[in-house]
Amino acid sequence: MHAARYDDVTEFVGEWGHFQKLIMLLICLSIVPNGLTSFSVVFLADTPPHHCLIPPNANISAEWRNYSIPLEEDDGEMRYSKCTRYKLDVIKRLSDNGSVPGIDVNVPEIEQESCQDGWEYDRDIYVSTIVSEWDLVCTDAWKVPITSSLYFFGVLTGCFISGQLSDRFGRKIILFATMAVQTLFAFFQTFSTSWLMFSALFFVVGMGETSNYLIAFVLGTEILSPSTRMVFSTVGVCISFSIGYMMIPLMAFFIRDWRMLLIAINVPGLFCFLLWRLIPESPRWLLSQGRVEEAEAILRGAAKMNGVTAPEVIFQPHQVENKMKSCKHYNICDLVQSVNIRWITSILSFVWVIVTIGYFALSLNTSNLHGDRFLNFFFSAAVEVPAYILSWPLFRSCPRRLCLSPMLVFGGAVLLVTRLIPRDLSSVCTALEMMGKFGVTLAFTIVYAYTPELYPTVLRNTAIGTCSTAARLGSIAAPYFVYLGTYYKSLPYILMGSLSVLGGLVSLLLPETYGMPLPETINHMQTIQRCKKTQTSSNLTSDSPVLENDTMIGLQ
Repeated sequence: MHAARYDDVTEFVGEWGHFQKLIMLLICLSIVPNGLTSFSVVFLADTPPHHCLIPPNANISAEWRNYSIPLEEDDGEMRYSKCTRYKLDVIKRLSDNGSVPGIDVNVPEIEQESCQDGWEYDRDIYVSTIVSEWDLVCTDAWKVPITSSLYFFGVLTGCFISGQLSDRFGRKIILFATMAVQTLFAFFQTFSTSWLMFSALFFVVGMGETSNYLIAFVLGTEILSPSTRMVFSTVGVCISFSIGYMMIPLMAFFIRDWRMLLIAINVPGLFCFLLWRLIPESPRWLLSQGRVEEAEAILRGAAKMNGVTAPEVIFQPHQVENKMKSCKHYNICDLVQSVNIRWITSILSFVWVIVTIGYFALSLNTSNLHGDRFLNFFFSAAVEVPAYILSWPLFRSCPRRLCLSPMLVFGGAVLLVTRLIPRDLSSVCTALEMMGKFGVTLAFTIVYAYTPELYPTVLRNTAIGTCSTAARLGSIAAPYFVYLGTYYKSLPYILMGSLSVLGGLVSLLLPETYGMPLPETINHMQTIQRCKKTQTSSNLTSDSPVLENDTMIGLQ
């Protein structure tokens, strides 16, 4: 059934009744735990100030103990070296001889060694993080970005699997299954005895986290009426995520131990299981599977809740028969079956990768900004709220491409300008980075809402899962964009800014969906600009098969 026909048939339910309000609220509530989990690693795996440990039983004088760690320049300031100390046996011998550091001995000339007795961590900010618990510093510092990347690799795996599962078995059952994976395995993480165990469980948490976000997004898009769908996809979903996101620094400020923080972050997820009996299956999905009676039952319940009377027969017998005859299972291979859908999927995947790199790298970078890390993290989360609110009127009244492209270019340009600001104007740099985060977030919101409009119901969740899977390549790389800043502070901003501008230009190639009904089948999809020209040329030369084939080969 064509999308316009489906919307016409179900128009009796109403646009913004009790049913739509309840469904929007419930699905949005199920998304809040995703915001809590996504960037918790910023605090769970933050690196406190540290230096080599000098054992209490080293038997050296207090004076020599104060000189046992070399000083190094770090961001324009002299600090204790994080990874080296002066050779302890030499320091002990000089201390026993009564030598005075700086007078009898030129301390910087003493031979240095690695931190053979471990590290001493500053406890002013954290009681513990996974970094301080398992010494993920110096030669093991590479494990910190790997921790985030393994989580995002789990997200990639989950998106790839859950998209096809929800198209095959239904939105609702896979939504709650992925909720269970996310919440339960996050609790298991608190019992981790090693970094390897923590990271392996974090991978599984990632499999569930964004999967249920994407499925909830698709479920709400398919259940809600056209006008409500727009508010849900641009504001409702994103504000719910942002609420969880903004709660992280508040929890981390009061809970400084990583295990207790992890427990607190995942408690809200337990309450989401109470929503099972309240959230229905998608009638669109049921109809696409030929399960018409179940779809009608949900629509009748919605009409009753809204105080309207449903027609005696919602879907006419011939519509039901045609639907059941055309019932077919689709998979990821159908995303490349034609030139048009292949081009759309390729361009969208590329744009998703770029947006994801910018969004996640900027979010993970907050602990490296000047100032209070809890406030910086909160500002990074809070700046998303106006972006989400602005996305609604933009998405309601503007062509999709003209929303997405300028926001990507704006975000990228601001990030490039950030590196031109003098180092002593750190507050200006932070403000510009937040503006860049605003632009990238707005682009992320638009591409999330834009993507389901491009694909038909029979492939919508698989397509979104596939694009999100491709985007996870960007999220896996994002921690290393941040890590590059340890070698050259401007490099992450140069890379993120350039890629964002490029993504904004490429997104102009996508077809426009503004004012168009949601497609139900592949044949109802909008045509990409390049394919439109090809089809026009093919139609004009339909009497010449050779020319038509040549055109298609050129596109392939």
